[in-house]
Amino acid sequence: MIRMVDLISPAYAKSQRIMHRDPRGYGKEGDYWAATVLEVAQRYQVGSILDYGSGVGALGVALRAKGYAVREYDPGLKLKAAPPLFADLVTCTDVLEHVEPDKLVNVLAHIRLLARRAAFLVISCRPAGKMLPNGHNAHLIIQPKQWWEAQLVAAGFTVAAKPTVLPEKMPSRCWMGVVTP
Repeated sequence: MIRMVDLISPAYAKSQRIMHRDPRGYGKEGDYWAATVLEVAQRYQVGSILDYGSGVGALGVALRAKGYAVREYDPGLKLKAAPPLFADLVTCTDVLEHVEPDKLVNVLAHIRLLARRAAFLVISCRPAGKMLPNGHNAHLIIQPKQWWEAQLVAAGFTVAAKPTVLPEKMPSRCWMGVVTP
């Protein structure tokens, strides 16, 4: 069983709660990936979606408008910090680079456990434009695409075909793709 303390330290959870108070809050631009997630949802014929690290939940709003059942999980928001339930598809966009390095293996295992059919992941490979309250960059893990893909494979995921529906301005410095458990 994976415990919350295995996924995020109490001190970092507090830091994330502070970051979520910023008016530019995390997750405000999650709907940027909505069309791509819809393609993945159709490809894997999903009925349920879990937005892992949802922030304020813009992606969930966009997907619910298309008829999908979406649950949100974010340990930095008290109302979304309850242990998440399984879903056919887990989305995790611009989240994994924020994970404490010593917790990454556990977080990937947690996502793999929760995803029944697939996970859609977007991982930034560059420094963030935001700083944490302690002065460190908000992206705690800054690694190239190849490193991230190796971590996903080591976690037991299979890398699947990439989506074909992509945002108009696709970020070049990120790992983006679909993995299956």
